[in-house]
Amino acid sequence: MRDLVFVAFLGAFFAAGFRKPFIFVLAYVYIDIVSPQRLTYLLLNAIPISLMAVALTVGGWMLADDKTDTRVAPRQALIVLLLLYCGITTRTADFPVEALDKWDWVWKCLAFAAFLPLTLRTKLRIESLLLVMIASASSIIIIGGIKTIASGGGGYGTLNLMVSNNSGLYEGSTISTVAVAIIPLILWFTKYGTIFPPDWKVKGFCYALVFACLLIPVGTSTRTGLLCIGLVAVLMLRDTKRKVLYLCVLGAAGLMAVPFLPASFTDRMSTIKTYKADESASTRLAVWGWTWQYAKEHPLGGGFEMYRQNQIRYDTEKVGGTAANATIDKKLTVDKARAFHSAYFEMIGEQGFPGLAIWLLINLIGIIRMEVLRQRYRKAGPDQAWITPLAGALQSAHIVYLLGAAFIAIAFQPFVYMLIGAQIGLDTYLARKRSQAAWRPLRKPRATAVEVVA
Repeated sequence: MRDLVFVAFLGAFFAAGFRKPFIFVLAYVYIDIVSPQRLTYLLLNAIPISLMAVALTVGGWMLADDKTDTRVAPRQALIVLLLLYCGITTRTADFPVEALDKWDWVWKCLAFAAFLPLTLRTKLRIESLLLVMIASASSIIIIGGIKTIASGGGGYGTLNLMVSNNSGLYEGSTISTVAVAIIPLILWFTKYGTIFPPDWKVKGFCYALVFACLLIPVGTSTRTGLLCIGLVAVLMLRDTKRKVLYLCVLGAAGLMAVPFLPASFTDRMSTIKTYKADESASTRLAVWGWTWQYAKEHPLGGGFEMYRQNQIRYDTEKVGGTAANATIDKKLTVDKARAFHSAYFEMIGEQGFPGLAIWLLINLIGIIRMEVLRQRYRKAGPDQAWITPLAGALQSAHIVYLLGAAFIAIAFQPFVYMLIGAQIGLDTYLARKRSQAAWRPLRKPRATAVEVVA
């Protein structure tokens, strides 16, 4: 029965696309984020729905979309450059067979990210994209929030988010980062949304969704999520008029929430201060050290999945006894083929220093461009009041991602590249608007008759 519901929903999605081709873009976004073929037992598994959506998206754009004054941003060129460089490192990868598996989805992610801004020619399209992205992610977030409340917590790696496959947005740390990152965008819809005007029902749903987003790090017990919550709270402070009141409410809310936090969450968060006693944290530090040494010897990278060759040794330290007579228990751990647990080391290990430089440029330019838009439209009129808050929300989401990426190997997370595509689309859309406003016909003003009264 569930399969039939998904098939009917996708069928309606595709049918709407034949009337408005841009809807094919939104259909692909939904498929790429939610992966409905992983949620069904038979019907969608037998059909290449992602390939169908891509073909319809590109075909609809080529045949029906207006390409007047199409602009290509520098970041689109950088994304294509990163795509080509990843293709080269895949051909020379240390693990050629395994590298092809990751390349199979990475090139699609990068290609779509470079293509997406070409379709974002209007404010309505930009808003529609963000709305579908948030709604798609919320289908996972809401389930996670409900299960967190119902189970009284969850636990690291134990919260089931509809599928047992722990990949993509269904991985605990990844969904925690994304859930917290989109909070500023959700709040933007409570003031400036036009597809669903922000009445009390829309605002109520958005605030409830924000609460569900905050529950995800609790349910997954991810330290990354806690750090991201702290960062987004700081970033929201810059746009708050009553900063002292905001800080007081924030502190009071934090204190009130502590008694309700599950033991599984508080126990794991306590390991932030005692990372040497935590095997997970010690493993990450050891892998990062190994990857850095590898990059110095192989500056062009080892291709996708090169981490499979790492061999690490590290000590965990556990302090026992009393304060006056403390004892330190050291334990030697030997491991191999451990994942990067960091997008930065993922890039430097797989794509080397050139790949890391391109990736950092793509991300840093995005943050800078959104800051430029924030400042440029800060004092704009009522018809442009939505621009500065949206640029700020996109910037905040991007910064939160970069923090989460320090502890998760999500350098090629498709959701983030769609976010980057939305940034580029907003930037090029506003550039077109400024260009149109600056253009004036070169003609003399028509003479007006002046009546002189003696």
